[in-house]
Amino acid sequence: MADTVSQTGADTLHRRGLMFILSSPSGAGKTTIARRLLAEDSEIALSISATTRPMRAGEVDGKDYHFVSQDDFDRMVEENEFYEWAHVFGKSYGTPKAEIRAGLKAGRDFLFDIDWQGTQQLYQKAQADVVRVFILPPSLEELGRRLVGRGTDSAEVIAARMARAQAEISHWDGYDYVVVNDDVETCFAKVRQILEAERMRRTRQTGLIDFVRELTQS
Repeated sequence: MADTVSQTGADTLHRRGLMFILSSPSGAGKTTIARRLLAEDSEIALSISATTRPMRAGEVDGKDYHFVSQDDFDRMVEENEFYEWAHVFGKSYGTPKAEIRAGLKAGRDFLFDIDWQGTQQLYQKAQADVVRVFILPPSLEELGRRLVGRGTDSAEVIAARMARAQAEISHWDGYDYVVVNDDVETCFAKVRQILEAERMRRTRQTGLIDFVRELTQS
């Protein structure tokens, strides 16, 4: 029964990994939830996107993003190397396929911080592996306060983000789960519960077939 045992523990049946998507309007708390999930759950890793935007202070190529030129990005699109890609605020972002495919087969989970358009593309190409979670702010007023409180964007950029937020919120029904981030602790707990439940889906427990066969034949 060795083939049914995963790398996460000697008593754990092997399972196929999943693609765990967190989406939200800018300022709704997605990044905070994502960072905490990565810090507290060793079984999930951040999907590293390719982007054409400039590298920011403190970022590392290959860790935060794969920073590429627009020409290289366009070539990757032409060669179908992305699960999903999109243009956002004048820059391009995409999810490379190769590393994700190998990881899923090995039982690794990947966290995706993408918008609704990317979510739709990813779901169309890898439906069975995808779990979609949308995080809502408690109100638009609170969302505006959070964006202003960051102190990183101009009034014009904040106005653009607020307009985009309302458009993004309209796609809430394209997700498997929707969580309101009124309290970050409560929101995080709900996201963890969703992840744990999805890991236990029968269809992802690939080791169950051999395990049950052995039980019924013994």
